[in-house]
Amino acid sequence: MAGTDASKAGAPLAGPAIILVEPQLAENIGMAARAMGNFGLSDLRLVAPRDGWPQKSVHKKGAHQAASGASPILDAARVFPDLPSAIADLNVVYATTARERGQLKRVVGPEDAAADCIARTAAGQKAGILFGRERTGLTNDDVSLADAILTFPVNPAFASLNLAQAVLLVGYEWYRQATGGALPFAPVRDGLNAVPARREAVTSFFAFLEDELEAAGFYPPDKKPVMARNMRDIFHRLAMSEQDVRTLRGALVALVQGRRGGRNTPRPSRRAPATGDGGDGDA
Repeated sequence: MAGTDASKAGAPLAGPAIILVEPQLAENIGMAARAMGNFGLSDLRLVAPRDGWPQKSVHKKGAHQAASGASPILDAARVFPDLPSAIADLNVVYATTARERGQLKRVVGPEDAAADCIARTAAGQKAGILFGRERTGLTNDDVSLADAILTFPVNPAFASLNLAQAVLLVGYEWYRQATGGALPFAPVRDGLNAVPARREAVTSFFAFLEDELEAAGFYPPDKKPVMARNMRDIFHRLAMSEQDVRTLRGALVALVQGRRGGRNTPRPSRRAPATGDGGDGDA
């Protein structure tokens, strides 16, 4: 699977339990497990899944295929006969829903819910998040067992989320806050932080480039000083490293040699670029 590197797996983070209430499709359970794996969640609880658990034959195969590498989460999933037993050991429970339920409960977004889960975990408490049935979501009785409602800022005209999508949104926000939002990798070289090329290499490159452009008829009469300065500014904005200068010069040498029939010696260039008297003025 692209983007998966098992060698980077560390100690599991203590995140909230993901509780799927009466899930209907094996594939949705598998995709929810995959979403959990994406963001370091591991405690999957299933309340009375329609087709039972662990599943057999084609249903089991469908769940594990949809999990796409998150099979350990599926294998460790715990099954409960009802919701009260599934949340019995938790200190706080959030119920996800896209509909107003007429219950006097706190309503929070994923940012506040994630922050609360992290704080409670740090205090030695356990948190859980409820997700309802694919077709009908959580019942009002299910919601009544939760401490607060968790909802998302979605299009009110089309607010229904796929089960795995909802788990993904919750997992993303929890993991972002739990890890400080660190990205999984950095650029190979950040041009703003790389050691800039020595001025000698840069000015020599400019001189070579400007001589060859002049020989090719690139500059209109009396425009070379202004155009040369503009060209230099383009390269300065790249914050070129020594390797950048060597690569660019090598590419230009290859073009020049090709244009001249493959001669090995390019046109001799000045050691430093000429500045001119300004021509029509700075641009």
